Amino acid sequence: MIGEEIVSGDRSGGTNTSHTIVVPALEQLLGSVGRHADAEAYERAVLDQNVLGKDTTGARTRTLRYLRELYLLRPDSILFRALRDLWTDEIGGRPLLAGLCALARDAVFRASAAAVLETDPGDEVTSADLAIAVEKVYPSAYSESTLEKIGRNTFSSWEQTGHLRALARTEKVRSRPTCTPASVAYALLLGHLEGVRGAALFDTLWSRTLDHPRSHLIDLATVASQRSMIDFRHSGGVTDVGFTELLRPMEGQLL
Repeated sequence: MIGEEIVSGDRSGGTNTSHTIVVPALEQLLGSVGRHADAEAYERAVLDQNVLGKDTTGARTRTLRYLRELYLLRPDSILFRALRDLWTDEIGGRPLLAGLCALARDAVFRASAAAVLETDPGDEVTSADLAIAVEKVYPSAYSESTLEKIGRNTFSSWEQTGHLRALARTEKVRSRPTCTPASVAYALLLGHLEGVRGAALFDTLWSRTLDHPRSHLIDLATVASQRSMIDFRHSGGVTDVGFTELLRPMEGQLL
C-alpha cells in the first residue's frame, strides 16, 4: 500500500494533463482544517464550507479532485500524513514540500522535471521545453494540443514550487526554490519508500528536486534530525537515515 502511493512512471497520466498542482489551494485548505482531521473534514471544508472560495459547486468538486489526486488528503496515507507533520516547520518551505508530494503522485509532472532540473538559475525555460520533456518520456502518448496544455500546466506548477520565476506572462527563468529541513526530510522519505538507503538517498530525483548542493542538504538533514523529523547520522563516511516519527504505525496498523 505504501509503495503504491508513489505513482509509477511506467504509464503516462496525472493531474498536470488538465490542471496545475494547485499549491495555493493546498495552503488554504491545510490552514483551514486541523492537522489531525479525518478525510471527511477536508471534503466538508472544500464542498460545504467553500474555504477555497470557488464560485460554483462544479469548481469546488474539481478542485477537491485535483487535491486528492496530488496530495491524497487522508490521514491513513503515509505521504499525506508526513506532509502534514512537516507542513508547520517553516512557511517558506511549503511550496517545495507540496511539489515533492505532487511529483510522487503525478507521472506527467515528474516527466517534465528534466526540462527544469537540467538547467541553471537564470536560464530561460519555456512551456514548450516542458512539453518536449514529457514527449520524450511518453512518445506518441499525447496529441499536440494536449502536449501544449501539459506544457502550460507544468510551466505554472514549477513556478509554484519555486523552480521558475516569471519575468512576463509567458517568460520564466530558472530560480532556486526555498529548501528547508522539512523538505529535505520529505525528499529522503520518498527515496526510502522506494527502497533507497544510506548516502544514496541524496542522489534520488527527490533530492535533486531540492536543487541545492549536497553539502547543504546534509546540513539541513542534520537540522531535521535535531528537530526530530528524521533520524540522521553522517560521520566517518557512513550515512544512516531513519524515519521513526514519519513512519510511526498507523492507528491499528503496523508499517
